[in-house]
Amino acid sequence: MAKGTIAYTKEVENMCVVGKGAYHGPAPIPQEGEWTQVTTIADVSGFTHGVGWCAPQQGACKLTLNVKNGIIEEALVETLGCSGMTHSAAMASEILPGKTLLEALNTDLVCDAINTAMRELFLQIVYGRSQSAFSEGGLNVGAGLEDLGKGLRSQVGTMYGTRAKGTRYLEMTEGYVTRMALDENDFVIGYEFVSFGKMMDAIKKGVDANEALAAATNHYGRFDDAAKYIDPRKE
Repeated sequence: MAKGTIAYTKEVENMCVVGKGAYHGPAPIPQEGEWTQVTTIADVSGFTHGVGWCAPQQGACKLTLNVKNGIIEEALVETLGCSGMTHSAAMASEILPGKTLLEALNTDLVCDAINTAMRELFLQIVYGRSQSAFSEGGLNVGAGLEDLGKGLRSQVGTMYGTRAKGTRYLEMTEGYVTRMALDENDFVIGYEFVSFGKMMDAIKKGVDANEALAAATNHYGRFDDAAKYIDPRKE
């Protein structure tokens, strides 16, 4: 049978034709400030984020895509919890841009978590649930990078706690936690942190590393009122 030929069973061939009623097309979805009746992948546009996880659930990926006319123009791949995922993310950042949404959905992005994130984003975008659904014209290519802020670093929170010894703050949105501030009852009342993005920007401009470290160090909470300070990684 020639490719594209549709075969019918004898029962269907013997049926008479019944006319179809009015055709209303697919339900319109909100896309970049417009309502669109999507019939092909090229009709799809949107900017959005999504999260995926690997089969053993040991790692996660936050994927950000900016799609214009069905083609991925921008991809931000952020991974957590698995050392191998960082290398997979490097490959995915090369693989995704330039592909259509359908191609990307059916491409092995090396890591289960990234593949799952791609699946979740596909569903969001084709159903009109994107971040830019009601933004006229959508978001410019580069909007994904702006999400990282100054220094272009992912927002990561890393905390550890035990019943016996309590909590340890290791990394906050502001940066790498160097000291925790405790009151006279050993309750946390603040912390000191280093903004790595700011520090590295200064060092690249020729600032002495110690000066850059001091300038990028700050604190939060009632840090100055602490009864004692601890290094969360050693104490």
